[in-house]
Amino acid sequence: MSDGEKTFDLTEQPWIPVLLTDGRESELSLREAFAQAGRIRRLAGDLPTQDFALTRLLLAILHDALDGPGDSDDWADLWEDPDALAPALPYLDKHRDRFDLLHPHAPFFQCAGLRTGKDEVFPLNRIVADVPNGNAFFTARFPGVERIGFAEAARWVVHAHAYDTSGIKTGVEGDPRAKAGKAYPQGPSWAGNLGGVLAEGDTLRETLLLNLIAADQWKTKRPDLPAWRRPPAGPGAADDLALRPAGPRDLYTWQSRRIRLHTDNEGVNGVVLTYGDPLAPRNKFDAEPMTGWRRSLAQEKKLGQSPVYLPREMDPARAAWRGIGPLIAASAPDQGPAGEPAPELRPGLVHWLARLETERILPRGRLMRLRTFGAVYGTQQSVVDEITTDTVAFALIVLSERDSSLGRTAQDAAGDADLAVRALGDLASDLARAAGSESDAPRASARDAGFGALDGPYRLWLAGIRDGDDPAELRALWQRQARQTVARLGDELVAQAGDVAWQGRIVTGNKGETWLNTSSADLWFRARLRRALSLAVPDTAAEGSGPGPTSPQADSAGQADVEAAEAENLDTAPDPERAPA
Repeated sequence: MSDGEKTFDLTEQPWIPVLLTDGRESELSLREAFAQAGRIRRLAGDLPTQDFALTRLLLAILHDALDGPGDSDDWADLWEDPDALAPALPYLDKHRDRFDLLHPHAPFFQCAGLRTGKDEVFPLNRIVADVPNGNAFFTARFPGVERIGFAEAARWVVHAHAYDTSGIKTGVEGDPRAKAGKAYPQGPSWAGNLGGVLAEGDTLRETLLLNLIAADQWKTKRPDLPAWRRPPAGPGAADDLALRPAGPRDLYTWQSRRIRLHTDNEGVNGVVLTYGDPLAPRNKFDAEPMTGWRRSLAQEKKLGQSPVYLPREMDPARAAWRGIGPLIAASAPDQGPAGEPAPELRPGLVHWLARLETERILPRGRLMRLRTFGAVYGTQQSVVDEITTDTVAFALIVLSERDSSLGRTAQDAAGDADLAVRALGDLASDLARAAGSESDAPRASARDAGFGALDGPYRLWLAGIRDGDDPAELRALWQRQARQTVARLGDELVAQAGDVAWQGRIVTGNKGETWLNTSSADLWFRARLRRALSLAVPDTAAEGSGPGPTSPQADSAGQADVEAAEAENLDTAPDPERAPA
């Protein structure tokens, strides 16, 4: 079979990994993914970030096939229509030539004829993200990946446009940006800038519809076209970037890279990859709905403009519920305190979901799952250090813009957890200092244990919030749960303190020297915990449960002891600069 006759039609060939509602795994074509969306639980790609990239591809197809939805009424009709995704099938038939991975002139998401000056072909680890460059020992494909099938190659092409690394790449012929055979850093692919957020339904059908934001929420009026309805990309950047992205179809299929797969009859054995269309992440909150945004004072000073918002990245060490604040923060730049721009903007997707609640299209009590995605880059963004994903679930009423009291309560409760865990970390640090150690490792270990112990309880508390709940009672309930959990961990730390810590030593605090031992460290901890969780009803039985020393201070501190510590000597506690929670 000659090169010109090879084909791999993504509309007909299976290439998208899915988990079905009956628990089986399968691999489907684009047509099958839309036709069977009601019996697909979720996508199940090679990496979580691949799921994010593939979902955005499916959304671009659906937006273009429907040419909408235009507004929330159109969306409501789709939500009720069991055949809402059916228009995607004739649409794929119409554009099937542009979904051929091996098309001789317009291969899917590639640049035909892309070549270097020396006609070099590079290993597939340049696009296969589970084979990290320079770390071949950390993959099951050691020493590298020499060949993959067409289906897997298609997935990694989509992923590269979303999450490829930065760094110096090989220059290609015809790209005016190339200098001496090199293409200089342009940043990671677009989705690599984002702390990605998707609304996840019970099936792929629900997931696609929940994330199908109506056109009247997009401010741009320019023609919004996906990559396959634009002319095939050449080796340089596109000419019309100043007017783009034009909308979700354009953005979800943004050609961040120029790629050409090298194939034979058995599969793909090499690749040429370089930079494609640049897209600066500043102030794209009107175009990109699937990330939160943070105000950057440093960028404002550098650029001489205000405000400047950058995408909020995902921290792999921080569970999604701990970052729930940006999901329910102000939804517009002018909603900050005292006329200042808001410090954070929640994702446009979350604003869309809140709109569905406000207009009573979805019930207020519907449980909403938000799944987060992120890639952490290292060494000047030239390698992927970590990939992270998490899910947080809560009733839609938490996102309400008509009455934000429950949303604020959820945010405040996460802050309560941070303060309580900070107190636990201070206890671990004080115990270590009492024993003569200046290491910060005990604090970090205690904080990890504290957040780990609160993770399940907070998720259950959050998922249990319902319309009509009293915010004050909800927060008091959470503080009682958090106090009981963190106090128990404190008991365990005190019980494990050695004889040297019990004896103690003189340390220097904010107001001079003081004697620090296990008893004083425990008493200070109880006072800090009481200040952090002031709504919690004292529960000496619960607080004193678990193993612990027999001294009165290490037993659950009585109310008088706590008040005495606060009033008399708390200010003399060692208080080194605290790491942010």
